[in-house]
Amino acid sequence: MEVKSKVTPLIWQENLLLVLDQRILPYEKKYLELKSYKEVIFAIKEMVVRGAPLIGITAAYGMVLAANEVGTLHATSLREKLQSIGEEIKQSRPTAINLNWAVDLILNDINSLQNTSEIIEAVKKRAVWIHEDDANRCEKIGQHGLAIIPKSGRVLTICNTGALATGGIGTAFGVILTAHEKYKDIKVFAAETRPRQQGARLTTFEFIENGIECTLISDTACGHIMNTGEVDVVITGADRIAANGDTANKIGTYQLSVLARENKIPFYIAAPLSTFDISIKSGSNIPIEERSAEEVMKINGKSICALGTKVRNPAFDVTSAKYITGIITEVGILKGDYRNEISKVFNRVLIA
Repeated sequence: MEVKSKVTPLIWQENLLLVLDQRILPYEKKYLELKSYKEVIFAIKEMVVRGAPLIGITAAYGMVLAANEVGTLHATSLREKLQSIGEEIKQSRPTAINLNWAVDLILNDINSLQNTSEIIEAVKKRAVWIHEDDANRCEKIGQHGLAIIPKSGRVLTICNTGALATGGIGTAFGVILTAHEKYKDIKVFAAETRPRQQGARLTTFEFIENGIECTLISDTACGHIMNTGEVDVVITGADRIAANGDTANKIGTYQLSVLARENKIPFYIAAPLSTFDISIKSGSNIPIEERSAEEVMKINGKSICALGTKVRNPAFDVTSAKYITGIITEVGILKGDYRNEISKVFNRVLIA
């Protein structure tokens, strides 16, 4: 039975991209019309859209809009211009690897094309494929993840990993949604995910929309909830996974992994192969995005700290592979020697 989410974050129309503005959820459901690649860059930077896979999909459609904007150029000039625009789009957010992956796929497709109309059509075709491909990956991740969810399972997650972060039902959220189709009494704890509160604003919204029981907790309550025996498994998403299995995800994920180990609770990452970056050896090589101090200093537009307070606002942290029980992918659950397991998977995929 196909599992579907009741949330649609992105709609592609000819020469127009509609994106659900996640900055104002859950208070208002409003789609923004993006008509240029510059508007796509803004949407990614300002977190109108977020989540590694969805950022990649949005970037791909941004390349389509760019191709339409400069489509009167001669083929050679068009390729060069799209290469430049692609690099500009890739700089919009540095940590999520899906952004680079999607843009590079498109640029590789058009690299040897000599006809303007063929280039534009190839960009459109690949963007649609990236969107549909991620939906298929999410579905498979959900099916493989069923194996780790016990009946009447109690799951803890952080940030948002559902339809609002992907092209389909989600990664970690997709596992829970798939399990809910089989076990209706699944219960979920959602960490609020400071400072942008994606867990509070977006994850609870998606769980409620899909009829899944969810309890919101503060990030600092996670250890207590684990220690009191109320959690069976922790599942999170990922924004980039290194060749050794070290994983970058939303800030707060690392401490969940350590707390899970301390409390003997399985800790899983759910992510498609497009989120793996086998060009980097370990998590120490993953660039960590630092966002504005204002995100930490203000809640609902009002300052919560004294004037002159110094602020650090890393948007992500890195969880060492040693804390990860398994990585749920579209080809199965990776466990054990992650460097070896990841290498085998990518060698098999490349050969196929």
